[in-house]
This record gives sequence, C-alpha cells and structure tokens, in this order.
Amino acid sequence: MKTASRVRPDWDSYFMDMAKLAARRSSCLRRAVGAVLVKDRRLLATGYNGVPSGVTHCEVTGCLREKLDVPSGERHELCRGLHAEQNAIIQAALHGVSTRDAVLYCTNLPCIICAKMLINSGVRRIVYLDGYCDSLTEQMLAEVGVELVRMEESAP
Repeated sequence: MKTASRVRPDWDSYFMDMAKLAARRSSCLRRAVGAVLVKDRRLLATGYNGVPSGVTHCEVTGCLREKLDVPSGERHELCRGLHAEQNAIIQAALHGVSTRDAVLYCTNLPCIICAKMLINSGVRRIVYLDGYCDSLTEQMLAEVGVELVRMEESAP
C-alpha cells in the first residue's frame, strides 16, 4: 500500500526546522531563538537563548532589560542570558567538536557580538529567518567572506 505523497525538505529547511525546535526550549521572556551548527550535513551542536546552566531563569527573577526599558538589539550586556548562537558554540567547545567550516542555522540574524564569535569559530555560512537589521553584522560577515542567507519561512 502506497502512503500519501509528502514533500521531503531540502537540507536548509531540514536544519532550520531543528533550529525552530531548539527555540522552543528558550527561557527568554522577550524572544525565543534557536540555533544549530552543522558540518557536512551532520548536526554538531544546538543552542537556544537563556540563562547559563544552574542560574535562576528570568521567569523567576524577571527580565532586567524589560525593567530598564532597553530596546531590542541594544545593551546586550544587561541580559542575564546567552544568545542561541553563543550556546551552540559553547556546546561544541564543551564536547570538543570543531566548528571550522560549519554552517549556522538560526531563527534570528546574529547580533554583532555573536557575529564576531561565529567568525572566530570558523563558521563559513549563516542561514537565518528573521532579525532586527544589524548593518555592522552584515558588513563584518561580508568582509571576511561568511555567506549570509535569509531564508523565507515555509509552511510546515
């Protein structure tokens, strides 16, 4: 018996779906972001935004950036959490996995801090869905030859 036809996702869609799934683990009150690092079509590490392991979640303590009325994309140092991209890089490092020549799939455009970390961690391509415009991120990535691809959101 033949099953109903289905659409098999391309690789970018497949890994972006994983990033969207990772975002569901986010403990951030303002924005849920997920990221996955991939090399040779193999998953290396995942990350989502939230506080470091063992630190009380913002849902308990409250959001400091919200209390101070800090606009999105500004004053990252006032956040108790880490970005999804940072957590993916840290997870890879913790487990001794090289990120050289990897691809990052992220539900948001990396901020400039994450962009600099991704450059130095050897990521060569970044695929993202949304994000606040960060021209410095785009300029730096272009300068070093990291491919930046905005992916259109697709239906499930």
